[in-house]
Amino acid sequence: MGDARLDVVVDPELAFFLRAGHRSGPVGVPCDGVSSLGHVVESLGVPLTEVGSLEVNGHVVTPGYRPAQGDVARVRPVDRPQRSAAAGFILDVHLGTVARRLRLVGVDTAYSADADDDALIEQANATHRVLLTQDRGLLRRRSLWRGAYVRGDGPQAQFADVLDRFAPALAPWTRCVACNALLAPVPKSDVEAELEPGTRRTYQEFARCPGCGRVYWRGAHAGHLEAIIDSARRAVGARTG
Repeated sequence: MGDARLDVVVDPELAFFLRAGHRSGPVGVPCDGVSSLGHVVESLGVPLTEVGSLEVNGHVVTPGYRPAQGDVARVRPVDRPQRSAAAGFILDVHLGTVARRLRLVGVDTAYSADADDDALIEQANATHRVLLTQDRGLLRRRSLWRGAYVRGDGPQAQFADVLDRFAPALAPWTRCVACNALLAPVPKSDVEAELEPGTRRTYQEFARCPGCGRVYWRGAHAGHLEAIIDSARRAVGARTG
């Protein structure tokens, strides 16, 4: 079996996961008769969380398929929008700004700035959340219930990628951006003592987070936040429209 090989054709949408020399045309890979196709694909750099389907010689196969001499495997990306039965998302420590933006538009998003990989996987599994990360090694952990690679080099592009991939239901201004709890409207009289004089004079509608106690109102910063919300609505609308 030492000389046995298969060709792996990776969809152009997933080619950025491959080494530079493998990004055009089929990749010739030795097959030992033991390693699964899923293992082969991940060894090339493509996490299985990003794979929508695998085909061998024109037939759909599972990641457990064991390649044979002369096989031609095709790796196709997940369809977008990707429908998920997950309760929400959990983001790794490098995606804090994305987490706050998802909460701003009302998406259930868990995040902790000091969670390690084991804690992220444990919480994702226990709460049935999709783990969002740019750590390929984390996505390859067999114990992970469900995960997804976030594309983009900065928060704006990363936020847009999550919306494009999952097209989640939006409910802006309903979650605390600090702790993710659902906000509750409160009478102005209940929070007046916590407000600056200018805020007391100018604003009439307030909400409080029952989780951390933070008070919210549509202040001078609302224009910038509304722009983020509008862009999210357009992105999701383009996927679901």
